[in-house]
Amino acid sequence: MNIQRPAAKQPLPPHAKLAFKGVMFDVYQWEQEGFDGTTMVFEKIKRPDTVVVLAVTPEKKILTATQEQPGKPPFTGLLGGRVDEGEAPLEAAKRELLEESGYASEDWELLHAYQPITKIDWAIFVFIARNVKKVADQTLDSGEKIELKLTSFDELVELSLHDPTFAEKDVVDLILRALLEPQKMQELRDKILG
Repeated sequence: MNIQRPAAKQPLPPHAKLAFKGVMFDVYQWEQEGFDGTTMVFEKIKRPDTVVVLAVTPEKKILTATQEQPGKPPFTGLLGGRVDEGEAPLEAAKRELLEESGYASEDWELLHAYQPITKIDWAIFVFIARNVKKVADQTLDSGEKIELKLTSFDELVELSLHDPTFAEKDVVDLILRALLEPQKMQELRDKILG
């Protein structure tokens, strides 16, 4: 599967300099001329890309998760996480699915990829993993607690619309757009469930 990283809405200029290198975030700065001819310093943050996995069982149930991370209230969402340096998005999605759930799949499709914030160089890749099967135990990071639940498509729609802790805003956006037209909702259901 050849996956193109979505272009940034405001790309880093070639003359941008790394001003700070963090564990997750790097800050870049550059001088830019304003419309009045004055020069000012602009900044942009860069962080690792993220993968989100809509994992679907042969019974057409979607794996959702209640998660806890240090310093953050519990939240509901899908499986996924950061793309490691040098790792392709699909590799990261397969790794995150296996680590966080113990499930694996041979049937993957990229549903959606985009960069959500102009001032952050950060892409989110939303994958569908169909016919997932339990092949191992969870191998969670020390900063993760994840409780899995099997959810129907209709329950996923309800979660995305009514659970304020549902973390996958990109999936919420897809569902909200599909709700505007019944045919689009059926197409989204068919695409996710296969």
